[in-house]
Order: sequence, then structure tokens, then C-alpha cells
Amino acid sequence: MNEAIDDYLARLKAALAGADRATIQDALSDAEEHLSTALEQALETEPGIAADAALGTIIETYGAPAEVAAAYKEMENMTPIALAIPGPRIVKPRKHRFFGVLGDIRTYGSLLYMLLSLATGIFYFTWAATGLSFSAGFIVLIIGLPFVTAFLLSARGIALIEGRIIEGVLGERMPRHIAFFRKDLGWWGGFKALIGDSSTWSAILYMILQLPLGIIYFTITITLISLSLGLIAMPILHYVFNFPFVQTNHHAYYLPGWSMPIVVMAGFFLAIVTLHVARGLGHMHARYAKKLLVKGD
Repeated sequence: MNEAIDDYLARLKAALAGADRATIQDALSDAEEHLSTALEQALETEPGIAADAALGTIIETYGAPAEVAAAYKEMENMTPIALAIPGPRIVKPRKHRFFGVLGDIRTYGSLLYMLLSLATGIFYFTWAATGLSFSAGFIVLIIGLPFVTAFLLSARGIALIEGRIIEGVLGERMPRHIAFFRKDLGWWGGFKALIGDSSTWSAILYMILQLPLGIIYFTITITLISLSLGLIAMPILHYVFNFPFVQTNHHAYYLPGWSMPIVVMAGFFLAIVTLHVARGLGHMHARYAKKLLVKGD
């Protein structure tokens, strides 16, 4: 029956060709979970029924691959991704595109993600490094396999949570539930499937790389925000708090009064540039995360 379910999943995947990779992963996982669970229940409630006949009835109820694929594609069109802008992309004049970042909600989602990336990067890296270290140490003990299994499952769970954060904040479609593992594989079969699934290790790789990326994102964002706010507030810093533009061991340098409007304008310009940088980093990170956290073909 596993071969029959695998055949159905292959035909469903073919019918979903061209759809988003996260949509395909969700559809395949939903179908596999439904068919496996329904078949198990049917064989338990009707012991005399043939497995192939039961599965045929289940598939007929669930829908042919083409029908299920069409339903998922329609559902994707009716359920917009968070922060996604519906409709065709409109090419704006360059000046409108530069200032348009101020009204783009995805920009502020990206900015928030950049500011939080250091904290999440520290947590992900610590969890992955600790889990891998303890797994290597416990593998020779009787508790080794259960611990390794729990750690790998936790990594996949964290990957799912990170994907939900990315979809909600950066607007990139990500898987909406964890991949299904068949119960009929048994404990050892499930463990081998977990170990052999490339998405398990790509999730751990993502967690490890999130620390250096988080440091880079946070440093760039905080530096640009500090510089832009410092330039905007320069008149107040100069004339209210007597704060110099440059301070050395022996000298303090102040800007002339006529330059203050230019400095403030430069601060506002840098603030808009900061938003563009944040949005660009958010878009780049979302695409990178999708490569690691979504199953490939």
C-alpha cells in the first residue's frame, strides 16, 4: 500500500507543477497524512476488507490528483500571503519607487526582522550546537537514539516556526505545517526516515547560519538607523546638549549653522536608504530561507 500511496503522491506532485514549492510540500504532506491515517482506520474498523479496495475508496473520497491540485491552487489564490500586495506589479517612476518604500508595509516587516535576527540567531545557533554536541555524546548510550530523535524533531519544529515568522513578516509563502511521518514505519523506520530526510539537515544548517547572518543584519540595520537619527537630531544635539559633530582628545568640532538644514536632509535621505536596505535584505533572506526550509524537487 505504501507503493500505491507513493504513486498517488507522485501524480499529485506532477499535477501541482508550477505551483509554489511550499504549496506543493503542504499538499503532499496533507495527502500522505490523510491517506495513511484513513487507511489505518479502515483496516482497524473492518479487518476483513482488502487494503487495495479500502485505499481505492479513500482516494475516491479524497479526490483524484488533478482535482486536489486544482483545489490547492484555487485555495492559494483565495488566501493571500501576509504583507503580499495583490494584483499585477506596477512599474513606477524612479522617484516614486524611491519614496514609495515609506508606504510599503513589507519594508517595516523586513526592518523588524532585521532587528530581531540577532536574538533569533543566538537562540537557533545555541539550540543546534547544543543538540548536535549532546547527540554526539549520547549516541553510544541507551538514551542516545531517543535524544537524537527528539533533537531532530525539535529542529524541524523550529524550522516550521521560523517559516511562519518569515511568511508573516517578510511575505514569502512558507510551509504551514510540519511534514508528515507515517506510523506504519515503526520507531526504527521513522528514525531512519528522519535521519535520511535532507530537509532535517538543511533546517539544522539554517539554524547554525542564522547567527552570523543575524549579526550582519543587526549590525547593518542598527548602524544605518543610528547614523540617520543622529543626522536628523544634529541641531538639537548641537544647540541644546552642546554635543559636537566630532570629538577628539584635544578638540571638539561643531558644524556651522548654515549646514544644519543640509545635515537634516541628509539624515532623512539616509533613513529612506535604510528602509530600502532593510527591504532588500528581507527579500534576499526570504528567498534564501525558502531554499533551505522547503523541500526541493
